[in-house]
Amino acid sequence: MINQKMPLVEFLALRQEVLNQWITGKEVNLEEAVAYQKTIKADKRFSAKLKQAALDKVTLVQPRAGVALPNDLKKLLKTLQDEGGADLLPTTIDSYTRHNRYIEAQTGIDESIRIGKSLLNGFPAVNHGVSVCRDVVEYLDVPVQVRHGTPDARLLAEITLAGGFTSFEGGGISYNIPYGKNNSLEKTITDWQYVDRLVGYYEERGITINREPFGPLTGTLVPPCISHSVAILESLLAAQQGCKCITVGYGQCGNQIQDIAAIKTLEKLSKMYLNRFGYKDVRITTVFHQWMGGFPQDEAKAYAVIAWGAATAVLSGATKVIVKSPHEAFGVPTAEANSNGLKATKQLTAMLKDQVAIESPMIVEEMNIIEAETNCIIEAVLKLGNNDFGLSALRGFEAGLIDVPFAPAQCNANKALPARDNNGAVRFLDFGNLPFDETLKAFHRQKLKERAETERRDVSFQMVIDDIYAVSKGQLVGRPR
Repeated sequence: MINQKMPLVEFLALRQEVLNQWITGKEVNLEEAVAYQKTIKADKRFSAKLKQAALDKVTLVQPRAGVALPNDLKKLLKTLQDEGGADLLPTTIDSYTRHNRYIEAQTGIDESIRIGKSLLNGFPAVNHGVSVCRDVVEYLDVPVQVRHGTPDARLLAEITLAGGFTSFEGGGISYNIPYGKNNSLEKTITDWQYVDRLVGYYEERGITINREPFGPLTGTLVPPCISHSVAILESLLAAQQGCKCITVGYGQCGNQIQDIAAIKTLEKLSKMYLNRFGYKDVRITTVFHQWMGGFPQDEAKAYAVIAWGAATAVLSGATKVIVKSPHEAFGVPTAEANSNGLKATKQLTAMLKDQVAIESPMIVEEMNIIEAETNCIIEAVLKLGNNDFGLSALRGFEAGLIDVPFAPAQCNANKALPARDNNGAVRFLDFGNLPFDETLKAFHRQKLKERAETERRDVSFQMVIDDIYAVSKGQLVGRPR
């Protein structure tokens, strides 16, 4: 890992190795790609759309979507744009590409063509190459982002940015810890420094590519301070390599006061740490992810979950919201279901656009708690790594100073354990090695004690189990029946 902007000579030398990973890498001519990006108008650029939304104080809506074949993807995204009213569009990448298994991805493409139906759970952009990506992007009227889950996304970034995508999601921590068991954290951070250096290269030539660390992590009872800490570290790593437009994210936990406080503190703390290390010219925006946990199977009940997330996103002042579908409990949604989730969310964002949650005493108290927790983690981690962002992250996870609940990664301590308090806010049942002071620990213990007294049971792991399944069963807090 490096604690400086990657020298251009080193970056350009490494590119040859990256581009040789698959035959379509030969299609990438970086100077021609820069020239192509310059032809993309502002209304189709993520950075411009986010900047305007922040100025106008509106919340943009964006779905998730991706299929194997280009024409099918164009049709799907056009439906989400025209019928669903999406302000921003995704292209979700398939699982084979996420693991750099391009031979299997090609087999999936061939079989999808043969039977006329997508057999992949996303779009294999690397296999399709630059020209096909451009064809998809040019077909649409709004900006398009690459969404995936790739530990080593270097070739994917080269091809999709040359292909006209104007936003790239993920990071060396957030696309490692929640996604796989045996990925080296040192390697994923280093590989993502390359991605960020590529974005920095475009920036140096006047092309701003939006970067978005993946906020929800495991999407299961993740306390705000944990996702905030990862977002801040990934933002510092991205800014160090020259990224100027960063969208930090957070996954809805369900208690509206905590969720509003989380978005407000996420933006505030990200700016604070970037400014502290000299990255004052980085523009920070926020993304609120609608409920990432289990969904009700009943469609009407699923719409209630979507609407709750939509309302919270607007009231929190989030720049954009990632939308779920009413068929979330059944797997990949149809284009119609995906559009309906968008329309339900758009209705809420339109109705609430002139409203922002006043920082009531309860919201302020929650903001103070989140800030104190996050600062405890970040300061301890930076100290451990001597302010080397990558090394700090690596040592922080090794020491359990950052601990993502329910993550599969072996490099994650998995000692910290969350549970909801009596009002549904996510607290810590077990702190693991989190570097909280006794005042913070006492706060969490008291909150869980209040719930236990209400429910007439002991504070225990059973609360965690009950909370994980609660929303799919029609409640937020997993109360005993």
